[in-house]
Amino acid sequence: MPPRLPALLAQAASRPSTTIATFLVPFVQLQARSASILSSLSDNASAYNKKIRRGRGPSSGKGKTSGRGQKGQKARGKVPKQFNGGQTPEAITHGKMGFKNVHSVDLQEINLDKIQSWIEQGRLDPSRPITLFELCKSKVIGRVKDGIKLLARGSTDLKTPINIVVSRASQTAIKAVEAAGGTVTTRFYSEQAVERVRKGVMHPYISLRWDPVAIGNKALLPMEGAGIAPEERVTGLGYQFRLPDPASRKELEYYRDAKNRGYLSHLVAKGETASLFWKPVIPPEEIAKLKRSSKGTFEAKKREENTLW
Repeated sequence: MPPRLPALLAQAASRPSTTIATFLVPFVQLQARSASILSSLSDNASAYNKKIRRGRGPSSGKGKTSGRGQKGQKARGKVPKQFNGGQTPEAITHGKMGFKNVHSVDLQEINLDKIQSWIEQGRLDPSRPITLFELCKSKVIGRVKDGIKLLARGSTDLKTPINIVVSRASQTAIKAVEAAGGTVTTRFYSEQAVERVRKGVMHPYISLRWDPVAIGNKALLPMEGAGIAPEERVTGLGYQFRLPDPASRKELEYYRDAKNRGYLSHLVAKGETASLFWKPVIPPEEIAKLKRSSKGTFEAKKREENTLW
């Protein structure tokens, strides 16, 4: 039987005492407990996970075949996930279905019946412009990534004239809003701009290329921003960041189109189209006049090649 600590303490008390420093007294005091405590020491519960040791005998549960079953290709070696027994793979016989469109945009959809319901409940104010900020703040929509698209479900339920600014809108929804006496304006939002508009540090629709006079909608002109230069308009309104404008050809052509009620439609001159590749048709009389002039020979030839036949 192992020795007991009380007996050891009695022997230590019979010996002559030695001088011990005062600050060492708490550390040298002996405790009266059994020395057999060493046999009961163990780790804390769930201190570590016991590793599964395969192939260590049938009693372990993973011993005889080590979880691989009996016989077969998978019991004797590794098999690729797409392996189909040596015959023609599925990816070749049937092909890979689907693809990921890197040019697509993730737009949150909202319908006219829901907007009318929120107006009747007092959650949206129709006397002020309904923008991305108001739609997110009123919880009429949840997650927004690239913008909002207005759809026409419940178009007959819309009775209140509204001035709404969204990323895109269907043609039926535009007709329904304008029939009720309201206006629809589409403008560009980036993913980062959506987050900043929701936080209230960026104006929901004013940017450098935003021209409220050309757009012709007085409801979207903030009175406190009148008379301020476009470069200083954002800081004058008390916002930290300036809303970006589109730079890609696809986005520019969409917001230049008056049919989509784009906020850049005033940039398209009369007789032109929203396409950035549009060129005016040169009359034959003008081409002949350029050919006769000595200075415009090269220019006439180049413009003749661009003539639409």
